[in-house]
Amino acid sequence: MIPAVVYAIPAFVLLVVVEALSYRFLPDDDERGYELRDTATSMSMGAGSQVVAMPWKAVTIVLYSGLFAVAPWHLSPSSGWTWVLLFFGDDLAYYAFHRAHHRVRVLWASHVVHHSSLRFNLSTALRQSWTPMTGLPFWLPLALLGVPPWMILLEQAFSLFYQFFLHTERVDRLWRPVEWFFNTPSHHRVHHGSNSVYLDRNYGGILIVWDRLFGTFELEGERVVYGLTKNIGTYNPVRVAFHEFAAVWHDVRTARRWRDRAGYLIGPPGWAPTAD
Repeated sequence: MIPAVVYAIPAFVLLVVVEALSYRFLPDDDERGYELRDTATSMSMGAGSQVVAMPWKAVTIVLYSGLFAVAPWHLSPSSGWTWVLLFFGDDLAYYAFHRAHHRVRVLWASHVVHHSSLRFNLSTALRQSWTPMTGLPFWLPLALLGVPPWMILLEQAFSLFYQFFLHTERVDRLWRPVEWFFNTPSHHRVHHGSNSVYLDRNYGGILIVWDRLFGTFELEGERVVYGLTKNIGTYNPVRVAFHEFAAVWHDVRTARRWRDRAGYLIGPPGWAPTAD
């Protein structure tokens, strides 16, 4: 099975070009726009992620299918309620996945790739992890609930399509009811900010209501500073993909106590042992 996202790649690339041209002919001093090396790195990360995704998708389908086979009931694709359940279930799974990948360092090592750019544009959406395996557990319950695997994969693709358009400075705040219920470019700019007030905020995929419910919502206020709290200073795709795994390994290897090793793995990014 070819992932549905693959079919959208030409459109993604075209829209990146259109947005880049918009900065060329309609510049805005308050927006960072594009930089060739940064964009090339984002594109390389996106291409690499798709290479990894092809065989990994087969593993995912097998696991989804196995759980679906033992589910106590099977939900019908012809029922509108199944699609409603899937929409909210998938979006909640994404919120849990996203929050965990910001709060558990070994998961952050996979996700940090997406936050490594100092710019925020449509090409940033393509800067994806080469280690997608860490996300699998968060969607397994949907298969066990009896949602057909193909529906889960389709809904995941739809969510990714939606989120692509969140990565832009060219769109200001939208109509207030839209901003209240849905994730928007304004909300997602906050999520990519390294400002202290913006850290670990706005994890939502399509909906922003989970952040409002679980206390992780932050409205865009002060100007967003994109990137990491400690930027990596490289455009090398391999280093971008694996630098944090290397840092985790170094900390675990040099730690003197097992509890410190565990802290470096499952503690939040920036965790450090305290002196006894």
